[in-house]
Amino acid sequence: MGKFKKTILLISLTILLSNNVYSISNQTKYKDLIKSSDKISGEVEFIINTIKDRYDIPEVSGEVTNMPWRNDKEFLKAKEKYNTPILIAGFCAVLKNPLPGEEYNVNLAARKAKGLVIKPSDTFSQNSNIGPYTKSRGFREGASYIGGNIIMTEGGGVCKVATTLYNLAALSNFEIIERHNHSMPINYVPYGQDATVAYGVKDLRFKNTTEDSILIWTEMIGNRLYMGFYGSEKPPKITWNHEIDKITLPSTKYIKNEKLAPGETKTVLNGMNGATVKSTITITYSDGHYAIKNMGTSHYQPLPQLIETN
Repeated sequence: MGKFKKTILLISLTILLSNNVYSISNQTKYKDLIKSSDKISGEVEFIINTIKDRYDIPEVSGEVTNMPWRNDKEFLKAKEKYNTPILIAGFCAVLKNPLPGEEYNVNLAARKAKGLVIKPSDTFSQNSNIGPYTKSRGFREGASYIGGNIIMTEGGGVCKVATTLYNLAALSNFEIIERHNHSMPINYVPYGQDATVAYGVKDLRFKNTTEDSILIWTEMIGNRLYMGFYGSEKPPKITWNHEIDKITLPSTKYIKNEKLAPGETKTVLNGMNGATVKSTITITYSDGHYAIKNMGTSHYQPLPQLIETN
């Protein structure tokens, strides 16, 4: 086969697969059609494997459907073992400008959640399944919101796992038993969609209201936390609604940093407005009818802007 024809074939195959013209099974058939050309079979197989392993890489946090572990052997084995063939909800939390210690603790908490199974009618508790968030269990100090301040605590950052689990539970239309919002707003999900935990004080708990087991799978890639719930039946479509009221502007706090040049300033944390937020979800069923579920009211103090100066 000439170089020109070879290039056209590879480009055409890439376009077809990237546009999802062919399912995975048809991709395999397409590979079989060009097996006669030994010179390009390796390149074609590489393209097919690359397309199969593609996953969503969102710029902002939200629902995702193409997960990075789709072809992972451990995941496929667990999915078969617990009879959970369908992704019922997927979410990716994009962690913007993580504070010290957060990424490590988020990654560790996510690994502890990976492979957990929620049986029918059982209530999942983050504190019971992932906590306590102590050094003896591998957690480090990380930034936390406490009493309107940002301080370093053991396990600081695990609330990002709680927030992701909360959004998955909402997308799955599970019953929320316990959820607490942060004292100040966070920058990686909309107001009203966050959840915080503090071992022995605040927990995230939700009930598996389906008749089948739910498998949890997770992976941290860079600053993106992927989590998915797997079961046997797709839930109805879920849409968040938020009514924001009583907005309070943030203050500015200055911190001395002698490492900066004289007169130099550096913004460490951008401020965010305080607010009261009433949240609901719209549940749209396959036959077209819908229902509104109250998800509670969240109260946030303003997050101050932090500026280092010398």
